[in-house]
Amino acid sequence: MNGSAAGRTGAELEPDFVPGLLLSERFYAEAVRPILADAFPRLRYSAALIGPGSDVLGYDTPRSTDHEWGPRLLLFVSAEDHAEHAVAIRTVLGERLPSTFLGYSTHFGPPGADGVRAMMPHGGGEIMHKVEVHPPETLGAWLGVDPFGAMSAADWLTVPQQRLREVTGGAVYHDGLGLLGLVRAKLAYFPRDVWLYLLAAQWKRLSQQEAFVGRAGEVGDELGSALVAAALVRDLMGLAFLMECRYAPYSKWFGTAFAALACAPALTPRLERALRAESWQARENALAGAYEIVATTHNALGITDPLDPATRSFYSRPFRVLFAERFCEATLAAIGNAEVRAIVDRAGTIGSIDQVSDNTDVLGDPGRTARLRALYVG
Repeated sequence: MNGSAAGRTGAELEPDFVPGLLLSERFYAEAVRPILADAFPRLRYSAALIGPGSDVLGYDTPRSTDHEWGPRLLLFVSAEDHAEHAVAIRTVLGERLPSTFLGYSTHFGPPGADGVRAMMPHGGGEIMHKVEVHPPETLGAWLGVDPFGAMSAADWLTVPQQRLREVTGGAVYHDGLGLLGLVRAKLAYFPRDVWLYLLAAQWKRLSQQEAFVGRAGEVGDELGSALVAAALVRDLMGLAFLMECRYAPYSKWFGTAFAALACAPALTPRLERALRAESWQARENALAGAYEIVATTHNALGITDPLDPATRSFYSRPFRVLFAERFCEATLAAIGNAEVRAIVDRAGTIGSIDQVSDNTDVLGDPGRTARLRALYVG
């Protein structure tokens, strides 16, 4: 795996790209595990590649190798072992790891001003590796809630979907603690009535703007009409993730992940036409086709009595809409859990933190998202 392209020699020789999940799997099996077995034979640990990173999501490319990418790994040990052995584990690995693995440096430079680290050639001395040692409580710090205890509906609603995808995605290479598998199974997807609440909230979002594509266009505001259409396209895609019970990633990978959904072949051409349309009529027509697809998909879920999936005029105005609030109200009526119903009574259909805000400074800070539980509970 040390470069096979014809004509590349010497300084031009670069390693063949290895997807990060596979690179880390081999790094653990061939380099890290033997060292741990020899130096810490009684240590119980779990080894994984989860958390932030395009490699965790499986979307990494050669472009990804310029930061926070390379032979890397997360080790989870008990709180007691972390206090007693974490420094020693990092030190031993720094002394014994090879300086390169599959052609990639195992040595990382210090964090830059933005906290980001990147691979760099090892110039001697201890290898500054990216094998991070954590206690299990780190998972709670990432999520903003304790995943080992009972999670309330409000807890679920304040964890961004991207975070849930990061913890349930990636790969676990060894689970000696027996904790990662349990947490990942628990977080695999939202509890049913929380899911119904999120579906209802997403339908409500659609209902709030579906008539505006035509209304803005009617007064000659094609830019405003296109802007509303783009918001509706995004909300339709978000609804598709919910209907297929898949966590949605953040914006950089939102479209890539959407393309893997079962509904994408039918929805994508209509959504693309809506975004490329040069008139509000063409924009509205493309969206109407998308509305009818998701409405039909809703009926197939069987969570409510069947609803008419056809679009129609917006009252007396000549704009085609679904009247998406019909689907919102029917889905809300299907919620039986008392805790979720209390949230509906208190917060209405604002939905989860992802549906309230797309601000990175909010969604990227577990401390901030945890404080937003006040939206849902007294």
